[in-house]
Amino acid sequence: MANLKFTKTALLALALPEAGKRLTVYDTVIPKLAMRITAAGARTLYVVKRAGASMAWVKLGAFPGMTVEQARGEAQKILGEFATGANPAAARRAIREEPTFAELFDLFLASKKKRDGTPLSEKTKRDYRDTLRLYLESIKAKKLSHITRADVKAIHAKATKKSAAQADKAVAIVSAVFTFAADHELFDGVNPASRIQKNPAPSRDRFAQASELPHLFAAIAESPLCDYFLLSLLTGARRSNVQAMAWRDLDLDAGIWRIGMTKNGTPQNVPLSPEAVAALQARKRSAASPFVFPGTGVTGHLVEPKKAWATILRRASVRRLLDQLQAAGKLTEDERQRADQQLIEAPATAENRYRTVADALEIDPAAYDMTDLRIHDLRRTLGSWQAKTGASLAIIGKSLNHKTHQATAIYARLDLDPVRQSVNTATQAMLEAAGLKEGVTVVKMPKHGSS
Repeated sequence: MANLKFTKTALLALALPEAGKRLTVYDTVIPKLAMRITAAGARTLYVVKRAGASMAWVKLGAFPGMTVEQARGEAQKILGEFATGANPAAARRAIREEPTFAELFDLFLASKKKRDGTPLSEKTKRDYRDTLRLYLESIKAKKLSHITRADVKAIHAKATKKSAAQADKAVAIVSAVFTFAADHELFDGVNPASRIQKNPAPSRDRFAQASELPHLFAAIAESPLCDYFLLSLLTGARRSNVQAMAWRDLDLDAGIWRIGMTKNGTPQNVPLSPEAVAALQARKRSAASPFVFPGTGVTGHLVEPKKAWATILRRASVRRLLDQLQAAGKLTEDERQRADQQLIEAPATAENRYRTVADALEIDPAAYDMTDLRIHDLRRTLGSWQAKTGASLAIIGKSLNHKTHQATAIYARLDLDPVRQSVNTATQAMLEAAGLKEGVTVVKMPKHGSS
């Protein structure tokens, strides 16, 4: 009998015993974990435990099909069963009855509650299932104790090649499922996703600049979803909340939109600027749905505006380019009119044509391209313009329903009046930059905390 720290390299390096004999070695990390090696080269992992007057050998699996990490996980579980007085048969049964990751994942989706006690939304469930399908296939059928840290690290590394954010999300979901299992006493082993190093989070501070706003507003005005994008910008609300905006939640006389539940798990009162109220009043006159932005799907409201947003950005980018070409004398007035018409009728064709022209003239795309602007950046745009016009961080956080440990207490003390003033000031500044309003006086917001 020999003792050594089990590793794949060390175990594969062991010399085979003579014909007719077996070699037994024990792990120094978990002393009751053993491996038997035959003269033919078969390597089998066991848990060895005295049961009454005899020794019980509980077979775990063949090595290296079962890894050292998996064997240690199973050994710990079986030894735990022995500690409760179970016999070897009961210990084996405990392993057989242990759920697979896929089984526990389904239970997690059905039973998991958010911080406010409500169940996961159908959208979140679909998102989690997509992550399971795309990135977690390798562990779906495995018993929980068979899933190792190495498995999760491999998932993270592979997914990172496609998307750093999705890789981090996949690990977070694995961790959440194991935490759920522990909380419900369905598994008492180690969480293999704990302390997996996340990818560095890219800093994103993109928002619509003053030079971009004229083209952005013009392109939004041409979109069938004009009001949706305009209200996303003027309220700074999250995309999903704007999509599900209902008439019953709007008090247009008071200029208030009440969101019953936000991503933070809290309700929010959103102050509406005069421009937002005007857009909603005009829309309400022909409303035939309980939703401000109705849809034909099961939700009854708008679900996916990405295609319309891509068209807006394409038109805004090309118009910025056309302005530069015309200013440089590369485009006559007649050519500009034809380009504008083509941009309305066939934006993709116009984009390909004039990007080719820009490339030939060696114009840097950064000088005109706005296609990196995301829908969520409309929310950031309002906050950024609030900051540019003097709003405090507390006011911005209140208007955008940000929730941090440091700022929550400050937000709770604020009423809507300074928030409304800040939103209105930022709105006026954006409209002025877009050339849609005459100059406005920017009112500097007083700092809170001095009273």
